[in-house]
Amino acid sequence: MKEYKMRRGEHLEDRIPDMEATVEEYFGPITGTEEHKGSDLYVIGEPDNPVFERIVVGAVKYSGKKDKLGVEFHERDPTELGPDELEAAADAVNAKNEFLLEATGRNAKARRDSLKRSVEDDPDHDVN
Repeated sequence: MKEYKMRRGEHLEDRIPDMEATVEEYFGPITGTEEHKGSDLYVIGEPDNPVFERIVVGAVKYSGKKDKLGVEFHERDPTELGPDELEAAADAVNAKNEFLLEATGRNAKARRDSLKRSVEDDPDHDVN
């Protein structure tokens, strides 16, 4: 599960006031929920895009801190995809990036840089 921070001064609930509707718009109907760190996240068991097997997404709440966006994309093995499904791969990447940009206000490069910084700042991370 990856967790994404919002830009400074922004909150997830301000960027996406209706998480359920937004998730369904991007990925398909919600089929259930799954607990992650005490928060219920939405599960899309049969996403609209055939590249995805399953998606888990939602707000991960922290007491005293801003909520983070929790996302886990389960994708099918590219070698198992047919020609039509391979064409859907570009749409899958676009859907992920557009959703994450809308939710976090950060583009792919900014999200990568933020994840790198969080690993570098992690005291349990060995840097040898």
